[in-house]
Amino acid sequence: MKTRAARLFLQNLGSNNPVFSQVLGICSTLAVTNRVLNTVVMSLGVLYTLILSNILVSLLRRRIPPRVRMMSEVLIIASVVLLFDILLRAFSPEISRQLGPYVGLIITNCIIMGRAEAFALSHPPALAALDGLSSGLGYAYVLLLIAAVREVLGAGTFWGLPIAGSAWSPWTLLAMAPGAFFVLATLVWILKGAVRPQPATPEATPR
Repeated sequence: MKTRAARLFLQNLGSNNPVFSQVLGICSTLAVTNRVLNTVVMSLGVLYTLILSNILVSLLRRRIPPRVRMMSEVLIIASVVLLFDILLRAFSPEISRQLGPYVGLIITNCIIMGRAEAFALSHPPALAALDGLSSGLGYAYVLLLIAAVREVLGAGTFWGLPIAGSAWSPWTLLAMAPGAFFVLATLVWILKGAVRPQPATPEATPR
């Protein structure tokens, strides 16, 4: 069981990463990665939603009629996201205003629906929670990498604090929405090259 859980955790961070490997949830890559702070809040929202929705779907998996399975999952996810939105407005209204409608769009994030449908419906709550945690962390670190590159090069700041001198000329393209896809594509290209599978040696080839 421990080996299976460890393998699941590592796969969702690496070879089965929802953004790098499956290219899911990239709408938020375009929307919020212009600032690291916004990206942190969005990542926390997705992480919280993944864990809680996976647990709830797993607990209710034997009671959800097959005909309304997907509608039930959307209702669960929407309720969890609504709670997060209420908490964000209550405790951090300024960030809530900056993110605007993007918090609500967590409901339509393909990663959340995909993990509920592909994993939580067929696994116990503990594994479903671990899957949500690892998928959320895999999503978060990719978005944080993109946000760090875009904010530093596109605005000359990090976490809103200036880190570049007056001689620095911001890369305006990276601050714009298309810049997110340029950075994502570059990171995917680098990662794919770094983890390219090696051909099997003759000794390892089965006879």
